[in-house]
Amino acid sequence: MTDRKKRRSSTSYNNNRRDRGNIRMVSSRKDRNSGLTYISVAFFTVILIYMIILIVQYANSDTITGYEVKTGSLSSDQIYTGIALRTEETVGSDYAGYVNYFNKDGDRLGVGQLAYTVDESGQVMDYLNSESADSTVLSSDDLSELQNDMVDFSSEFDPTRFSSTYDFKDSVLNSVQKLSGSYILKDINSLASSGLSDSIHQCYTTGTGIIVYYTDGYEDTTYDSLTEKDLSTSTISAYKKTSLDNNQLVATGDPIYKLCTDENWSLVIETTDDTAKKLVEEGYIKIRFIKNQQEIWASVSASRASGSEGMSFVKLDLSNSMVVFCTDRFLRVELITEDETGLKVPNSSIVNEKFFLVPKEYVTTGPGGTQGVLRETYDEKGTKSTEFIDAVPYSETDTDYYLDENTLSAGDVIDKPDSTDTFTLSAQDGLTGVYNINKGYADFRQITILYQNEEYSIVQSNTTYGLSEYDHIVLDASAVTPDTLVYG
Repeated sequence: MTDRKKRRSSTSYNNNRRDRGNIRMVSSRKDRNSGLTYISVAFFTVILIYMIILIVQYANSDTITGYEVKTGSLSSDQIYTGIALRTEETVGSDYAGYVNYFNKDGDRLGVGQLAYTVDESGQVMDYLNSESADSTVLSSDDLSELQNDMVDFSSEFDPTRFSSTYDFKDSVLNSVQKLSGSYILKDINSLASSGLSDSIHQCYTTGTGIIVYYTDGYEDTTYDSLTEKDLSTSTISAYKKTSLDNNQLVATGDPIYKLCTDENWSLVIETTDDTAKKLVEEGYIKIRFIKNQQEIWASVSASRASGSEGMSFVKLDLSNSMVVFCTDRFLRVELITEDETGLKVPNSSIVNEKFFLVPKEYVTTGPGGTQGVLRETYDEKGTKSTEFIDAVPYSETDTDYYLDENTLSAGDVIDKPDSTDTFTLSAQDGLTGVYNINKGYADFRQITILYQNEEYSIVQSNTTYGLSEYDHIVLDASAVTPDTLVYG
């Protein structure tokens, strides 16, 4: 073999070795990269599975909602349904035909203002509607008033009196028609060119007052003429008023509208003789209207027997807000006679728990300064010893502490420190309280209820085992048990 061939053969051999080395290096690098990829995928897969488990556990767990305790008050109140008595003047129609209104309930009218029109032919409103309906736009104030009416209706809606829904619907429709009519009235001069002006009569007020569009038969009722039946449950539930609708056909003399001519008005309630006597002695009483939660001071001007045994009518005189309630005959009110002030907590937070009654001399201090008891234990050989059990008192009497039954059991024997005396746990008593969650777990705190209504309680503040303002408690006590962890 020549030298040239030897060199070429040697070079080829070396190149092959180098190529195989490069192949092994590339292969090793790919293996390492693949390994890292597998580890990353596995790592993120584990995290994903863990997150899914947490989400499922959270979705299936009871939601624990906290409530911040603050100082508040509850009214020691009584709820009544009273009848509104006002100075009301019913006005009859001057003409026969189709009536159209251009004001809405609660508007104040002066002498000589346009109150309504009467269309003898019945064609005028059709003409005006065809000419102006498309261009009639209610103002933001008009829309706001309608919205307020809807809010008021929702706040006092009673499912047992669903017929009131239809009354409300008719009231809204009439209000819209009257609002629209006020804009249509601007085009009334166009009637002259149409040849219809001879059949329409414009009618003006002869007095001043707040205009309303309904009758109910109580317009002439006075405090002295009231009877037991007028405020009976059956009468109130069956109450209906006759709406004076827009564009309805009326005869001469038919009721066309009412004017409430005096801002002073009265609300009469029926209550017990004893309560009536107290109210008269008070002279003035603050009342809260359920309809809109407005609070007003009323003068207690009179009281007399209603006819029911042990019951009396009480007359509450008011000098303002008549226009707010001018469309209401029966009103639900609260008489606010006194306020109880303290820490305000929801009734849903209140729970009753059982505790062991343990003589105070058996409670001692253990490692770390915590309170507890020395409980007897026995090993397999029967040798007696004692162990310290954390048992923080939740309340106390002159002789006993209330200890948590979750850390102790009936029949446990505890030793008196520095004595051979023992005590067997058995007697239990209940405490009323809430679950405090300031430390991230449900911790029972005793409360002393000062006053309570259907939704809230006023409890005494800054008691030894109780609550302080701004503490956080569980809103729904049924969702937790003692020592339940609460994640915030």
